[in-house]
Amino acid sequence: MKQLILYCRAGFEKECAAEIQDKAGQHGVFGYCKLKNDSAYMVFEAYDSEALAKFYRDFPFEQLVFVRQWALVIGDLIELPPTDRVSAVVELALGAELSPCGEIRVEYPDTNDGKELSTLARKLTVPLRQSLRQAGVMLAKQQSRAPVLHLFLLSGKQAYLALSYPENSSELENGIRRLKFPNDAPSRSTLKLEEAFLQFIPRDEWETRLTSGMNAVDLGASPGGWTYQLVIRSMMVVAIDNGLMDQKLMDTGQVKHFQVDGFKFRPEKRNVHWLVCDMIEKPDRVGQLICDWLIKGWCQESIFNLKLPMKKRYETLQEILGQMQTRFDEAGLAVKFQAKHLYHDREEVTVHLCKA
Repeated sequence: MKQLILYCRAGFEKECAAEIQDKAGQHGVFGYCKLKNDSAYMVFEAYDSEALAKFYRDFPFEQLVFVRQWALVIGDLIELPPTDRVSAVVELALGAELSPCGEIRVEYPDTNDGKELSTLARKLTVPLRQSLRQAGVMLAKQQSRAPVLHLFLLSGKQAYLALSYPENSSELENGIRRLKFPNDAPSRSTLKLEEAFLQFIPRDEWETRLTSGMNAVDLGASPGGWTYQLVIRSMMVVAIDNGLMDQKLMDTGQVKHFQVDGFKFRPEKRNVHWLVCDMIEKPDRVGQLICDWLIKGWCQESIFNLKLPMKKRYETLQEILGQMQTRFDEAGLAVKFQAKHLYHDREEVTVHLCKA
């Protein structure tokens, strides 16, 4: 297997390509990218299949920012005869002599054209699963620790067959975490922070890191989409924004609102655990502000968005995170970084920082 298929947000194929070439190159894996603008996926072809397999096994998937999912491509692009698509897939899987897989996911690009394939994907899943089990390619029952087969449909006539390992890939179909918008939330931006909590904070740590009674500050809070996520977790929130806050949030008694500049606000006490920030500002300026809060001990953890430029988004992000790391190193502060271009993000990347 000399190819990786990588899913991303439509319009971010170049960022995905820049990232995988950078990370793979740092581990001695070289190759080239095949991509089409606004296709929501790309293929990285390596010159050395063994080096690619080792990189895929060893590099932590969670460290990839613009990649929603990645999988090793099996064989070439499959031609799917409309009269018998299943047999073509089973034949290729058998020829690859794979270890028995525990799951099959029939997926498609996250584009308007791709979503039209969702009905076909659903229709194919059950007969494909049954045939793969009969052929011995899949285990008789779904096994969460076994490799996962992906059939990535490009159309009703062509697809890639690929393989991923559950311990180092996304557990989500299409690599997408779909959330329901709460009817009482003041804005759809609330889904960004909800997804960030799900992405960055392990569930078994929610009772200690996302618990009632914690103090939080929301910079750029109006009208309260991110504050909402803190309030429903019974936190006490200081909301900072010159704009107005949603009245229902204010009526909870959990929110204090100060109409001041988020860059000038300073907390009165050092009892803030969470700092969240979704301000529309230059990303380097936001990054330095977050550094101030952690270095000065004003908060313990932070989730914030960096609004990226239209060009060189990957390079810009790396530069800003590198500048932040330098400041933390100079201050002698150990900080754990996580960053992800979340499904509910658009032209921004969400970053989580936690004192190590």
